[in-house]
Amino acid sequence: MKVAKFGGSSLASGEQFEKVFNIVMSDPKRKIVVVSAPGKRFASDIKVTDLLIECAEKCLKNEAADDLVEAVIERYASIARELGLSSRVSNMIRNDLLTVLSGDKSNPERFIDAVKATGEDNNAKLMAAYFQHKGVEARYVNPKDAGLIVSDEPGNAQVLPESYERLFELRNLPGIIIFPGFFGFTKKGEVVTFSRSGSDITGSILANGTKAELYENFTDVDAVYSVNPNIVEKPKEIRELTYREMRELSYAGFTVLHDEALIPAFRAGIPVNIKNTNNPSAPGTKIVHERTTSNGPVIGIASDKGFCSIYVSKYLMNREIGFGRKILQILEEYGLSYEHIPSGIDDISIILRKNQLNPALEEEIVTRIKTELEADEVKIERNLALIMIVGEGMRQNVGTMARASKALADAGVNIEMINQGSSEVSMMFGVKAEDEQRAVIALYKEFFAPVPVNV
Repeated sequence: MKVAKFGGSSLASGEQFEKVFNIVMSDPKRKIVVVSAPGKRFASDIKVTDLLIECAEKCLKNEAADDLVEAVIERYASIARELGLSSRVSNMIRNDLLTVLSGDKSNPERFIDAVKATGEDNNAKLMAAYFQHKGVEARYVNPKDAGLIVSDEPGNAQVLPESYERLFELRNLPGIIIFPGFFGFTKKGEVVTFSRSGSDITGSILANGTKAELYENFTDVDAVYSVNPNIVEKPKEIRELTYREMRELSYAGFTVLHDEALIPAFRAGIPVNIKNTNNPSAPGTKIVHERTTSNGPVIGIASDKGFCSIYVSKYLMNREIGFGRKILQILEEYGLSYEHIPSGIDDISIILRKNQLNPALEEEIVTRIKTELEADEVKIERNLALIMIVGEGMRQNVGTMARASKALADAGVNIEMINQGSSEVSMMFGVKAEDEQRAVIALYKEFFAPVPVNV
């Protein structure tokens, strides 16, 4: 049995719905279909989820949102018309959305989650109606009825362990199951969503719970590429990579799969296959526990902007017990999370997402570290990009760091910091944000066959 998840671009129009139907029907093992909310039909289009968020925010401010409500309903209605479905489905979706929008607004976060969840929920109902219209035995299944129980963390729900045993019962239902992604229910019966793009997580949870042989994640690209195709033209496709490699690449900027989505599948040992809805015959990319490392040390290169670092220097820092804990405690008191902590014997750099800080907060943190920890120097470096080279093969290859450093030096890119994971599967370089593309291109040329680049 397979679980197949389809992203927003795969469900943006009636034509895309037909593709999904044909893909599901082409393989009788595809028992469970997880759907996202309708995505963009064209570059300047707006995703239904974004429309719903704006709609919810206006309602919370008691502002008129009729135009947004009608825009959302029309998206589903237009798909229904393209598929030849009766207006009954569109009317059902309209009533559902209006009911949720008129619900309790005393807890804004919970209200927004309930509104966001209608995107996937109504698309699953529409998809089930289409399958039935085509004469196929199919049913919409609500996450609450299926037993998908999650933590009470609006916008960042985590699946609870008891869900998996309950979800196994989905195997016993006849026909094809159409399941909405992105949300679950608390033990008290409240709707709570996963983090954005969380339908990937739902698919992975269902694959684990039903003990599927494969989790297929359908998107709009033929495969995971070794580097961002917006930077390098026609980059090498990755046919197979490990969970750990994909996790590192997702964290560092690869957006093809939610970085939390692999956890349930990984724990159950279920392989993940990323495929293209618009080209389903392409083999895609398989994510597995182990693979042969015949490709060389590096499988992929990822990058992301929007970082800054807090640099702290103090003579004999290494002899001061609890120094690192005291710095992190200061950050914790301000509710700040960090990404990396490269360090030397007398200095330490704490890498954070810069959107957590503002000038007043920066000044306060610098002052506290200087006074409370008696640091010799504290400064904040802004506008950093992190570049990650990833590959299980690095553990068996000598000189990967030297090759990467030389490639960056030859490209005139100054390395602000270096950090290598203890697993030796990844290596991170911090560079100035304006050097990001140049650095990525230099590393790609070093570890992969040179190709034309999009500068």
